[in-house]
Amino acid sequence: MAGESKVTALTHELLAESQTAWWDGDSVLPDLGRTYSRREQRVREHGLGVVVDQLLAELRHPPATPAERVAAEQRVTLSGRTFARASLGMDDPHVDLLLQGGFTPCAREFAERARRFDPAMPFEDIAQASRNVWTMNGLQTMLGLPLRVTPSAYGYSMLYPYTDNLLDDPAISEEEKARVNDRFGRRIAGENPAPENRHEQALWALFAEIESEHVRAETPRVYESLEVIHRAQARSVALMRRDEPPYGVDVLGISLEKGGASVLADGYLVAGDLTRPQASLFFGLGALLQLADDLQDVEEDARSGTLTVFSQTARKWPLDRLVSRLLHFRASMLAAFDPGDAPGAQQLGDLMRGASLQLVLGAVGAAPHLFTRGYVRRLEAFSPFRFGALLRQRRRLDRARVSFLGLAGSALEEAKP
Repeated sequence: MAGESKVTALTHELLAESQTAWWDGDSVLPDLGRTYSRREQRVREHGLGVVVDQLLAELRHPPATPAERVAAEQRVTLSGRTFARASLGMDDPHVDLLLQGGFTPCAREFAERARRFDPAMPFEDIAQASRNVWTMNGLQTMLGLPLRVTPSAYGYSMLYPYTDNLLDDPAISEEEKARVNDRFGRRIAGENPAPENRHEQALWALFAEIESEHVRAETPRVYESLEVIHRAQARSVALMRRDEPPYGVDVLGISLEKGGASVLADGYLVAGDLTRPQASLFFGLGALLQLADDLQDVEEDARSGTLTVFSQTARKWPLDRLVSRLLHFRASMLAAFDPGDAPGAQQLGDLMRGASLQLVLGAVGAAPHLFTRGYVRRLEAFSPFRFGALLRQRRRLDRARVSFLGLAGSALEEAKP
């Protein structure tokens, strides 16, 4: 199409490749690697129970001083290290990357800055935004860059609670969503309309963080990628049309584009520019994570009427074949995965392979009634824990969620100037 940016044209290509990978996959369960016997699972479940016990104990006796908080963090880290080695079979380099590789300090720094920017922002929103910081830290590792919360990482990640929650709010009309998105799109394109309300003031200020790091004339691909994800998010409003008939909305295409474009923008913000293989890798990773998130949220999306590949099918047919296709799609995305030779990149790649599988298995274990019994049993053999045991521990943590959020929120309060 005449006049489209290089990143827009590239995104069209990458989306077509992702769609082809989805349809070229099979609906029969692929080989997922090693399996676990019931005895092995029970041994690992004991270790998981110990870690959850310690977390709950820390919540029952929250630290009262910064020194006590540091000591509590050290205890939890040591317990996590022991658990990762014994129950998950991780090697020391993988554990070190997670616990001592800079990811946790970056998340803490981001949370503190977020609370200073908006003291009223719920901790759940800060946690949601911090997931993107972890993604950008992962891309920094793969590209051999220092792990840090750059102005772009902070500004772009903070945009999530404002833009995503606006788009996902069914109480806001599509007309109002379109108006806000149009004005913010003009801001991304280089115009500078005056903000009309406090919501736009926040968006404009966060976007200025990106501009403080990336000069538009020197790194045009950064801003092209931001325009691409902005348009993809705007198109995703169509997924909220609960009365839309089948085939009225390109649910798969919108989902793949939104997820892929998001991580693609992460990559451009981290590096300034990307090679074609890097762009393909990051887009594919984002598309995979989006589908995995949709599977995790399938019941909530089905209740709210949000259209996803899985929510459209849930309660009408078992999700077995769709999840098998997702697992083939995962294999396709990871087949060409080359993290490079930067320090920690190979360990990160190993963790991504394992974590992406466990995301899917965990979603199946959390909603077994959406699958046939035999399919759940087959998938459970690839999990270090039985699904029922994993769900019980998750519920224990969910019951303590209010306490955890209060503890985290109080810690952030002390970070305020």
